[in-house]
Amino acid sequence: MERESMEYDVVIVGAGPAGLSTACKLKQLNEELAVCVVEKGSEVGAHILSGAVIEPRAMNELFPNWKELGAPLNVPVSEDEVYFLTSDSKASKVPHFGIPKPMHNDGNYIVSLGNVCRWLAEQAEGLGVEIYPGFAAAEVLYHEDGRVKGIATGDMGVSANGEQKPSYQPGFELHAKYTVFSEGCRGNLGKQLIRHFKLDEGKDPQHYGIGIKELWDVKPEKHKEGLVIHGAGWPLTENGATGGFFMYHTENGQVVVGLIADLNYENPYLSPFDEFQRMKHHPLFKDTLEGGSRISYGARAVIKGGLHSLPKMTFPGGLLVGCDAGTLNFSKIKGTHTAMKSGMLAAEAIAEGMKQEQPPAELTAYSDKFQQSWVFDELFRSRNFGAAMHKFGTFFGAAFNYIDQNIFNGKLPVELHDTTPDYACTKEAANFSPIKYPKPDGKLSFDKLGSVFLSNTNHEEDQPCHLQLKDPSIPIQVNLPKYAEPAQRYCPAGVYEVVEEEDGSPRFQINAQNCVHCKTCDIKDPSQNINWVVPEGTGGPNYPNM
Repeated sequence: MERESMEYDVVIVGAGPAGLSTACKLKQLNEELAVCVVEKGSEVGAHILSGAVIEPRAMNELFPNWKELGAPLNVPVSEDEVYFLTSDSKASKVPHFGIPKPMHNDGNYIVSLGNVCRWLAEQAEGLGVEIYPGFAAAEVLYHEDGRVKGIATGDMGVSANGEQKPSYQPGFELHAKYTVFSEGCRGNLGKQLIRHFKLDEGKDPQHYGIGIKELWDVKPEKHKEGLVIHGAGWPLTENGATGGFFMYHTENGQVVVGLIADLNYENPYLSPFDEFQRMKHHPLFKDTLEGGSRISYGARAVIKGGLHSLPKMTFPGGLLVGCDAGTLNFSKIKGTHTAMKSGMLAAEAIAEGMKQEQPPAELTAYSDKFQQSWVFDELFRSRNFGAAMHKFGTFFGAAFNYIDQNIFNGKLPVELHDTTPDYACTKEAANFSPIKYPKPDGKLSFDKLGSVFLSNTNHEEDQPCHLQLKDPSIPIQVNLPKYAEPAQRYCPAGVYEVVEEEDGSPRFQINAQNCVHCKTCDIKDPSQNINWVVPEGTGGPNYPNM
């Protein structure tokens, strides 16, 4: 069966805040444009995971009347606290004047980003955008001259050994004058395009964290709607890692709690999932969560390299927007407003390009608009933030950032670079002792499989594995002796296991059914042997209110 094709003016890959803002802005600027969005999740919002405290700046620009339109920004931040955890029972509260300016949350809102995206999709469809959830963009298509032509969605109904099942349906091709890639952090097609067009030439390597989050119902007397808590320190510092935690009191008597572990950690025995479970026993969290019930779980990689790691965002026939490029402002721990604005700027460049008699092959006007925007200004001011934390550690890095942000307003005449990729930071297991994590108590802390169940993750079982090993012999022959196979620990979903065969030999097992699409394996594998590609459309988590 041949693939069918459909023609559009603009095809957008990924229905996150960047992609949907691109679509909405395009139709606002020119309602005649044919615009289509494809989304691998079963519905818009199914794969969206973020803290999330949102700065409404981009929303104000895109939909000035968003309150009247019913946007789900219902909980303004009322209190803002920052703590440094010094042990498993002690915490130091940072005085308000000692918090780096970008971390202040006055005027921001606690939201479910999934619900914000569902609302943005309604606005987009109302403007005439076609949205296709459940279709995974699996391949970039090119013209003979090398320009991007569009994308092809993945075939459905292919068995694990590659044969066509009775339910087989070939993917279809979506052709466009311009294709916008907005897949979020470590996008499957985005990473291919960066490599193909050498978009990261001359840039620092990109850097990442793994964000793990839970949604809880808590007792009414423990709930303080609008309270935002951030911080760092224990438990990550105990094992030489950096990162930070958050706890937000949102609407309906619910609290979101999470941990972001920077993926440049050295110890292959470290398990970000177990560090998070351990963290919840600290009194700062325990006092709120005790007696409550956990109702959802999820995990997602966070892109945090900032300006020095930002690739070129244009190439013939297409654009990168949002976290597919890396526009998140890590000094604010926020990326929604910057992702939305990058999409809006892309839409402006596309709309202007389409008006020309001969639309340009490469929309360099997007790069110009980006550099003249408040997004670029934000990223410039925070360009040293992540590198300072990596180079100087949590305490001294925070001190540097306080001076840079609060005294010099982000314009300290220093350029810090972090040139070691996260995967290359992993040291051999012989340098460390295994970490003995406490058993989960089933009240505050839980195991991986029970957590994955709460993420509503599902994949069609009989399909090709979407977690590909470039060299199948590597996990056992190289990783296992050297690194004690860290995949079984850095994966927050129990996808990777080392099982013992009858003869006692180890075997690397991939439980692709469990995958929550966080992309950590694609980033952290020391031998860069795991390649995350899209599974069949609709596969993966189904996050409600996350």
